[in-house]
Amino acid sequence: MSKLTNKVAVITGGNSGIGLGIALEFKQEGAKGVIVGRNPETLAAAMAKLGDDFIAINADVTQVADLDRIFAAAVEKFGKIDIIVANAGAGAVGTVATTSEADFGQAIDLNLKSVYFTVQKALPYMNEGGSIILIGSNAAHRAYANFTLYGAAKAAVIYLAKGFSSDLLDRKIRANVITPGTTDTPAFDKFVPAEKMEAVKKHFADQMPIGRIGQPADIGKTAVFLASDDSSFMLGAELLVDGGMTYLTK
Repeated sequence: MSKLTNKVAVITGGNSGIGLGIALEFKQEGAKGVIVGRNPETLAAAMAKLGDDFIAINADVTQVADLDRIFAAAVEKFGKIDIIVANAGAGAVGTVATTSEADFGQAIDLNLKSVYFTVQKALPYMNEGGSIILIGSNAAHRAYANFTLYGAAKAAVIYLAKGFSSDLLDRKIRANVITPGTTDTPAFDKFVPAEKMEAVKKHFADQMPIGRIGQPADIGKTAVFLASDDSSFMLGAELLVDGGMTYLTK
């Protein structure tokens, strides 16, 4: 039997990149569920890969009313929720000297506030013994240039896995966090010209102890483990899935 048979998952930011990688691995293991995103085109493309066992919801996870709508729709369709993956987020680029108040608010809303309230709004619908999976970043451990605020937000997300697990002990709901490193996602397109893409990816791969950048499936397979009963003894844990960057490089 597949590891997630009869499980229902809600994956924010599930329309591309790491979120879609997680959704595809969940599908392989028998799960059904919901992907959430703001781009209708990428939602449609993702659904073409996921098929009839998933539905797509166009929503903005920084808006609490949208979160209420997401979980009500998920339960209306599937009757329950077993797994939450709070994946939606984006790199906030800037230094302490260049980040405006508006930039600060936008970055925190997307990378921290949305995670907190995604979990809060899911809780009334979650089964006892469910699994919450948060997505961190190794920017929380390494001071990458221009990623100060993003790294700080992700450090807070890593803490939330501990806090949520403590808060939810009476419901046996586990919260854990996956911390990726450089991963091959469409986020590259926002920062790198097409003609330089392969060179930039090779540059990152050459810096990584494992010799390659991550793939969404690498994160997806880790998420399957955290969503399944195989990780039933894990609460508040962080799994670094970063090709050795945090522990094996200076």
